[in-house]
Amino acid sequence: RDKITSIATHYYGPLPTQPRRAELPHQPYFFGREEELARITDALDPESAGWGVLIDGPGGIGKTALAIRAGHLAPGQHFPTKIFLSAKVRELTPQGEQKLEDFMLPNYMALLTELARELGNEDIAKIDPNERPKAVRRALENRQALIIIDNLETLEDDERERLFRFLDRLPRSCKAIVTSRRRTDVAAKTLRLDRLTPEAAKALIAKLAERYPLLAQASDVERQPLYETAGGNPLLIEWLVGQLGRKGSRCRTIPQACDFLRATPPDNDPLEYIFGDLVDTFTESETAVLSVLTHFTLPAQTKWIAELANLVLPATQTALEDLTNRALLISDAQVEAYGLPPLAATFLRRKRPKAIAQTGKRLTDRVLAKVLENGYRKYERFPLLEAEWPTIVAALPLFLEGDNARLQRLCDALADFLNFSGRWDERLTLNLRAEERAVTSNDTQSAGRRAYQAGLVHFLRGQASEVLACARRMEKHWVNARAREKAVAIHLRGLGHRLEKDYPAAIAAFQEMLALDRTSKPDSGDVSVGLTDLAAVEQLSGDYEAAERDYREALRISRKINDREGVAFITGCLADIALDRRDWPAAEALAREALPLVDALGRQDIIAEVSQTLAIALFRQGRLADGFPHAQRAVEIFTKLRSPELEKAQAVLKECEGVNG
Repeated sequence: RDKITSIATHYYGPLPTQPRRAELPHQPYFFGREEELARITDALDPESAGWGVLIDGPGGIGKTALAIRAGHLAPGQHFPTKIFLSAKVRELTPQGEQKLEDFMLPNYMALLTELARELGNEDIAKIDPNERPKAVRRALENRQALIIIDNLETLEDDERERLFRFLDRLPRSCKAIVTSRRRTDVAAKTLRLDRLTPEAAKALIAKLAERYPLLAQASDVERQPLYETAGGNPLLIEWLVGQLGRKGSRCRTIPQACDFLRATPPDNDPLEYIFGDLVDTFTESETAVLSVLTHFTLPAQTKWIAELANLVLPATQTALEDLTNRALLISDAQVEAYGLPPLAATFLRRKRPKAIAQTGKRLTDRVLAKVLENGYRKYERFPLLEAEWPTIVAALPLFLEGDNARLQRLCDALADFLNFSGRWDERLTLNLRAEERAVTSNDTQSAGRRAYQAGLVHFLRGQASEVLACARRMEKHWVNARAREKAVAIHLRGLGHRLEKDYPAAIAAFQEMLALDRTSKPDSGDVSVGLTDLAAVEQLSGDYEAAERDYREALRISRKINDREGVAFITGCLADIALDRRDWPAAEALAREALPLVDALGRQDIIAEVSQTLAIALFRQGRLADGFPHAQRAVEIFTKLRSPELEKAQAVLKECEGVNG
């Protein structure tokens, strides 16, 4: 059959006939959670303080399965009596949510009564309710019992408090494991359960493949989206797998099942099962806080959340603490930044679109103001943008979906920061998508700028064909452009030819660019850039004299116009020329002159290049120990950037490691 009879315990076999309500459920297999099981073992030690352990976490994360596994593993000599009680009122099957009618324990008294019956006291229901807790405690006094109470969040608040007071007075010979979607301060260890590890999820999926032929046909790579889409939630992994080939389902492949989760019908929405009971309990402040966090993929600081939620800081902190206790938020170790799991964010976008739209508007307004104030070539303000990076990342999807003019202003202001901080992936993705937006908005000027920025990232990664493709798109966007725009497109084409090692074509392109730029202003930053790129190709061609001449002319212009980036970069290029000429002392001197300049600017790729040059100059002079830290720094940066220079940098580091290995 294809019904999941006990999703939380990973059990798919036949149910025993007329099972006793409190028996530990059969659990033929279990995956992962080694660290959590060790912590539970410590909490159940008869010598440990407290009544046991409270396992909390979001719905479907595997709390019940973990509690049952821990119960089975608990030593029989310590706990000859093991009792399982559940307050669960519903379960999720591949067909949707199902109510549980049998064995319901809807309140504190029902739980106590069932516990007493399992201890052999069938007459407990006849006792005065006020006396039942004492009667059950007396029944436990001479017993070594492990009590597992599952899904405590279904009880009312006062009922939960009464149960915890009962557990506080358990005899020392007894312990308890309690699971709940809500965190509570209790006299026991608390364990917040998070997603399965990829390894445990892979093992679970492999086991499920024994029952689902369509899953069995998929490779490990094809199965990976199950983990990613479910966010490591075992319940959702099982639900997704249950859609494959299910009667009435159109899902025959894993991508189809994952797509189905994103657009489920109301009668089979697993996110409603996991989060639905919480939505109506949110206060106005909690809704505002959650609406902010739906935008963030990186941890958000409390002060940002307060500002974007339009709340005072104390109200924000209270809301964050309450939501964290309900296992809805993830916080860092210092509880200074918070995140919302992606699945919860998806669910809230469906349920609270208006509130999320309001916080989204505040977020984009705030980010645009910050970027315009601190971006462009304001190098000294880049640390402020670095500190704001999580808010910028949160806002980017909203800009890409919003007004084109605002998006293009943001891209222009962010270009240098993204380049200097080494965020090449983000720079490329942003510019490619913003180019598409500009085209659909008939904004050819912006489309050309975005293609240019994308081309520069491809150049830094050594991708010649992609650079030339961007250059062709620029020329198409700017077919009726002015001389300056034509020069920029020609510049990018020259960079592509350089990567192809077609040096005559590259030199011709840069000379054509310079001719256009010099007609307007001979001593401009654009002319300096053209001379620098021309010199680089001359250097690669072996014409060191011409290269040094053009580098020094570019350096003169950069100093004249106070272009700090140009001065730092070209000084490093002159150091590289000295290396080619095997003038090691001159290369060292120029690299040492350039390094503090590029460090002050913070442009990561140039820092790595100059560090590498200095390391080589020192190594060639026999000073391996002096060169080692510079070589190591170059490797670290090039690794982060996925730069084509990494292999060369690693070779230099290996040479320098001769005295440091």
